[in-house]
Amino acid sequence: MRILIVDDDESILTALRLLLLSEGMGCVACRSPAEALAAVRREPFNLALVDLNYVEDTTSGKEGLSLIAALRDAAEDLPVVAMTGWGTIGVAVEAIRSGAVDFVEKPWDNNRLLTTIRTQLKIGALEGREKKLRAENTLLYRQDADRKIISRSEEMSRLLSMAQRVAQSSIPILITGENGTGKSLLASYIHHHSTCANGPFISVNMGSISESTFESEMYGHTKGAYTDAKTERVGRVELADQGTLFLDEIANLPLTQQAKILRLLEERSYEKLGSSFTKKANIRFVSATNADLDALIAERNFRQDLLYRLNGVTLKVPSLRERPADIQLLAEDCLKQARERYRTPAREFSSGARAALEKYAWPGNIRELQHVVERSVLFAQQQAITERDLQLEPPPAWNDTALEGIDGLTLEQAEVWFIRQTLSRHDGNAVAAAKALGISRSALYRRLGKRESV
Repeated sequence: MRILIVDDDESILTALRLLLLSEGMGCVACRSPAEALAAVRREPFNLALVDLNYVEDTTSGKEGLSLIAALRDAAEDLPVVAMTGWGTIGVAVEAIRSGAVDFVEKPWDNNRLLTTIRTQLKIGALEGREKKLRAENTLLYRQDADRKIISRSEEMSRLLSMAQRVAQSSIPILITGENGTGKSLLASYIHHHSTCANGPFISVNMGSISESTFESEMYGHTKGAYTDAKTERVGRVELADQGTLFLDEIANLPLTQQAKILRLLEERSYEKLGSSFTKKANIRFVSATNADLDALIAERNFRQDLLYRLNGVTLKVPSLRERPADIQLLAEDCLKQARERYRTPAREFSSGARAALEKYAWPGNIRELQHVVERSVLFAQQQAITERDLQLEPPPAWNDTALEGIDGLTLEQAEVWFIRQTLSRHDGNAVAAAKALGISRSALYRRLGKRESV
């Protein structure tokens, strides 16, 4: 920690320097406002301890008040604690108005002064962390917003038109669709066209947060809320205030936490872990999933009342096979991006490659298309990417002989049979099988587990 001390009394500077050094804090001592401003412009400080009275005027505090304002102009995030031997309520109020965060009278009590400094350093650290997180999430949102939704199909045109209309309301939006269809991109598109577009866009993957840290990640925690809570934490909900909170993979939300998310949706209120103080959140909710939420409700793994709150409006993103008019357009964009990343002779797709792109089923949708094109760019040895460069796996040939196994089975049993056939074709690799089926690995296991065995 670096503390700036400003006072025209050398004995006070010495006393403060020794006190701070004994607490492990580094400090720079200055005897005039001009010297202090030069120090702030020269190096960063975590806090400034500033006397209000100097040689020109030893009682009014005007020099010190001007210095506080100048310090805040020079370093906006610098917390300033004012000190004076002429302490009055009026002077304290003026110091706060000028930008000071606290006020200490001389002669000071060491314990109170150190407590004030530590408190302001912690607040500054929290505000810095919050600012950094907001900046990171804003950058991620801007990167998504810069990635325009590329489409010329009627299916996507209708979807985007509806998204623009509902974006202007505050109603919660549930985005559904298969893996890789661009649900998160649509979420940022909605935020970009909403009334809170100037606010933060905070994206949370509900499947990536462990149940043990869920409350801390979402709502934040106070210092001492649990054993390792050394400092206060700002949660994702607080970061999203005045903006959009995007709950991705909402089906992975633990059942034990669903009631708290429901309350957040209903009342726009929450408590930090370890605190009894209720905070309000003015946020727009957008969620997304590729899972069958109705099936999860039937299995008692998802709350029906939560679904009612989430799906004020449901927008389904069509799969790539449902929007074939966009395949070539998206492939060209993927090729352009890949060429910018790699040194490659590839400049276009051959007629055979174009036909193969159109014919392929794309179970992994746009994400798979991006991967296939990027890989083909690396393999391409000439200007035109060939069908061989794409390395697309041909669809399985389901003939009458292959389908004899499902004779006499119910629809549910046939589903299990089909999943097992796909697993067999991929040598038991669940990830590859799920990708081929266009579902998540957890959905694959869930469908196998809930259906009647064949």
